[in-house]
Amino acid sequence: MLEDVKEKSVIFKGFEPVFNNESRMLILGSFPSVKSRAAGFYYGNKQNRFWKMLETIFDEQIAEDKAGKIQFLLKHKIALYDAVGESDLQGSMDSNLLKSNSKLADMTLLLPPNTNVQKILCNGKAAFELASRNLKTNLPIICMPSTSPANVSYNYKKWNDELKALKNGI
Repeated sequence: MLEDVKEKSVIFKGFEPVFNNESRMLILGSFPSVKSRAAGFYYGNKQNRFWKMLETIFDEQIAEDKAGKIQFLLKHKIALYDAVGESDLQGSMDSNLLKSNSKLADMTLLLPPNTNVQKILCNGKAAFELASRNLKTNLPIICMPSTSPANVSYNYKKWNDELKALKNGI
């Protein structure tokens, strides 16, 4: 007699947050894409606009390796994390993420009094929805256009304006 074998979901864990006590702005994504998980760090899909956008706005080249990217973020007082800490998401689409078996990340360590974060920029609508519903903070939470290559309505100007404010002391 054969027993029914339930297929067990694979749970993927997100990345550790990047921040220190000098961080002034938190950029919050949703959850690492398949390519980011394979690369082992945030925005690992070479087609994602995130790192190229930061290079342009800050007029500075960012090293390709994880350590160089972390150094860049901390130098510019940017904290980076994802709203979801673990999920059984099989693909990379945020629309599927919101329907997946997911556990929210604990974002409290990245907020005052642990940091000097003054504003939260959400990279896309899913991150914004999750942060707006679940973060207990008085900080502004702003929905930014996703830097994903799947987003045809990406808006560089909005990112530029917000990150220039960070450069100028928010």
